[in-house]
Parts: sequence; structure tokens; C-alpha cells
Amino acid sequence: MKAKEETSKKSVRVVIVAEAASLQFGGEAALPLHYYRVLRRRGIPVWLVVREHVRTQLKKLFPDDDNVSIIYTSDSRWHRWLYPLPRWKLTSSLAYPISFLLQSITQLEQRQLIRRLIKIHGINIVHQPTPVSPKAPSYFFGMGVPVIVGPMNGGMDYPAAFRKKESRSHTLIKSFGRKASHFLNVLIPGKRKAAVLLVANARTRKALPKTCKGEVIQLVENGVDTSVWNFAAHDFDGNRHSLTRYVFVGRLVGWKAVDLLLQAFKTASERAHISLTIIGDGRERESLEQLAQDLGVLDTEANQPGKVHFTGWLDQSECAKQLQQHDAMILPSLQECGGAVVLEAMCMCLPVIATNWGGPSDYLDPSCGILVNPSSRKEFLDGLSKAMIKLSLHPELRKAMGKAGQEKVIQEFTWDAKVDTMLEIYRKAISKFC
Repeated sequence: MKAKEETSKKSVRVVIVAEAASLQFGGEAALPLHYYRVLRRRGIPVWLVVREHVRTQLKKLFPDDDNVSIIYTSDSRWHRWLYPLPRWKLTSSLAYPISFLLQSITQLEQRQLIRRLIKIHGINIVHQPTPVSPKAPSYFFGMGVPVIVGPMNGGMDYPAAFRKKESRSHTLIKSFGRKASHFLNVLIPGKRKAAVLLVANARTRKALPKTCKGEVIQLVENGVDTSVWNFAAHDFDGNRHSLTRYVFVGRLVGWKAVDLLLQAFKTASERAHISLTIIGDGRERESLEQLAQDLGVLDTEANQPGKVHFTGWLDQSECAKQLQQHDAMILPSLQECGGAVVLEAMCMCLPVIATNWGGPSDYLDPSCGILVNPSSRKEFLDGLSKAMIKLSLHPELRKAMGKAGQEKVIQEFTWDAKVDTMLEIYRKAISKFC
């Protein structure tokens, strides 16, 4: 094993490129940071190329790496003018083209920078983990070394029974974008010429540009940082009448279906001794709090029987502390490509109730959670309520599911395990390229 790792240290010299690498931004921005963090800790020669706007965060995490192995591309006037706009709740008809324009400007500058780094440092592989969209074009081609893109995750639509939750304009824009992506990926051939394309699931494989020629490998994009989401122990006292504390973590946007969760919770709370904490923020928060108020379940204090408490946004450490105080997670998202919070909850020995659609179904099985089919609105609401009642009335089941989920994460989804797999992919790509 030692000899193998020494070989990997000598043979792999990797640059990771992304628009952002951050734990604060959430979502896919965390992925490149974790690859860099673990590779760096193992002594693998690694460089990280990101935009200037994350410099302050990364300097706190890696004070000795600034401008040495972390290289920043400056924000253009376009970034300064356009980057804040999505925060003003632009419609997707404007947000999508603005996002594509900014990503293109960033990647073009990063492309030139990485070509210089390859010559100076003898880098022999380029890894682009984000954006995770299988349709987004990549500008990293003709680098003189193999390029790995992903893991990607996408190609999702709403379940058939919930298509009306997506506005017609958004549906049309998404359809146009998918059709236009074929032309863009011919014009900008990074994915077509990549040595390896990593996909999270079969759905994403189907969503790849048809012209891609590189090897396609399936690998889930999310992982768990066990230094944050440590293996907390929970008190399962076996008392079926004690309060069961549910928690939701995520952005408060329409496709997360928190409105449906609140309605299902109201029904379940009439038959079980439960509470619900909503961790997160977003444009739907005000309307969701009003809905909870109308349902008679809103409370300003946490863990009150039959009540829902909104905490707002919390950083990772605070979020982890909150999870330690709860008994199960529930994620009713209807368009969740990934769902890292599911793995984080599993790591902390929490059973999970989630929608049997998209990312959560890649992680959960009956041993560690309950997947609810979104076959119709009525059946989905009924399924969520029944799942909450079931786990509340059977604490021994919660305990067994929590342990099974924790074991699954340790075996398959820690960042160290993911980096082990990624190093093998790097080495094979390098050997084939040579």
C-alpha cells in the first residue's frame, strides 16, 4: 500500500480548476475545495485555480498556499457588473445566459493560466470538477495533458406528477438550453476531447453531449468531510412517546418542496409526537413561514411538539451541531440532482426520509432510509406523513437505519475514499495519454 501511494505521489501532478472553491457558498462550490484539501494533505503535488472572489475564504483555510499552489484569476468588469445580478432574483431567462457568459470569461482566462502552469510545474493532469452540469461546455482542451471533467450530475426534470410546479417559461428556456448545448459543445469541444468524463449516475450519462469520445466512468460527485460531520452518537431511549425531532437542511426554493413538507408534517403531527426544524434561507422563506403560520405549526422556539422552527442559514459547523440534536432528516426535493445533506445526515447516524427521485435515490436504500415515490401530490403527501409517523413510533428502527447509513458512508462516501478512486483515475488517464 505504501509503495502504491509513493508511486502516485511521484507520478501525479494535478491542477484542479473551478470558478469557486468554498464551503460558504454551498452546493458544488465545495467539491473542488475537498479534492484540493485531501490531495494536499497526502502530499500529492496539487494546484488550485479559482476566481478572485474566494481568496479571503481560502486564505483562512490555507494561509501558506496563497499565490503558491492556489492561483486566482481576477474578476473582469463583466464579473463586477453582472455577478451580483442573480441575487436580485432575476428570472431564469436572464440568469442562464448571464451565468454562461461569466463562466466562459472565467474559463478562457483560466485556460491560459493553466497552460503556463503546466509548462512551469510539469503538471500532467487537469481536473475540472465543476460546473457539474453535463450540458455546460468546457474550455479545457488542447492542454497537452489529459483532462478529466466531473463528476457531473444533471439531466433532471420534475416528476411527471409535479411538472406544473415548473413555470412554462422556465420549461421552455431549459428545453432551448439543452438543444443549444449540442451546438455549444461542438463549438467548444472540451468535453468532446476530455480523456475521462465522470458521471454520478446513468441519468447524467444520457445527458452528456452526443459527440463525447472519452472514457465515461460512474462516480457520485458528493462526499463527506468527517472532520465536520463526525460520527455523533444519539440517545435512542426506546420510548415511543418521546419527541422525535425532524430536520430539513437546504435552500428555501420551490423545487425543494418545503411547502409540501409543511403540509405533510401538519398531518403527521396529529398522530405522532414530532417537531420539525427548517435550516436554510432563500426567496421562499417568507411565504413558507406564512404557510406554517396558517397551518398553526409555526414556533419561534425549536423542538416544540407539533411545531416547526425556522433557523435561517447556518454555517457548516453550526449545522452539524443542529443535526446532533435531531433524530432524523427529511428532504422532499423534487429536482435534487445530488443531495450532499443526505450523506452528511447519514454520516451522523440519522435515518433519512427523501423523495425517490434524483440524487437521494443514489444514496439511500431501505436499510438506512425511506424513499417516498412522487407518483401524485396526494400519494406523496401521504407517503411523507406515514414515513414521519413510522420513524416516530419505532425508535429502534431509527437506530438501526442510522447505524446502517453511517456504515455505508464510511465505506463509500468519505472524501478520502473518493480521492483514492480519483487517484486511480488520474494514473490510468496519464498512462493512456503517454
